[in-house]
Amino acid sequence: MDHLVLTVIAQDQPGLVERIAQCISEHGGNWLESRMSRMAGQFAGILRVDVALESHAGLADALEALQSHGIRIQIAAGGTEPSGVWTAIRLELVGNDRPGIVRDITRLLSSHGVNVESLNTEVVPAPMSGELLFQAQALLGVPQSLTLEHLQAQLETLADDLMVELKLQVEP
Repeated sequence: MDHLVLTVIAQDQPGLVERIAQCISEHGGNWLESRMSRMAGQFAGILRVDVALESHAGLADALEALQSHGIRIQIAAGGTEPSGVWTAIRLELVGNDRPGIVRDITRLLSSHGVNVESLNTEVVPAPMSGELLFQAQALLGVPQSLTLEHLQAQLETLADDLMVELKLQVEP
């Protein structure tokens, strides 16, 4: 078996995931993991499937045919996991919304060799004032050569500049 990574985007509609799952199943594929969500009327997702190499072309054709239902899918071969020893760190951030928060935080993380494993963000009204708050939760792969204290200090300096609060926690 061979892993494929599929990205999906379509106008949200009932039965969308079932159509994709049916194609995968008909070609002997196994749905392994996925992250999917509706956003601004669109449905978007990424999933990893396990399918025999000889079934790739047939599956690709079947998935491409879903365009007649307004479902666009890109297919990529599964890659290799990054090498090295990493510490899993959970980052939580909240602050008044403004452009550039994600850019500034990820620039700092990247400059220290930190890998963003997952990132979820949203803008929500503050409970009392109704002002828009930006919230982010991320799972980070931090090289073991980088101490948590050093990363925390660098992020706190940036958080002060951005006027956001952040919390780092080692994942068990």
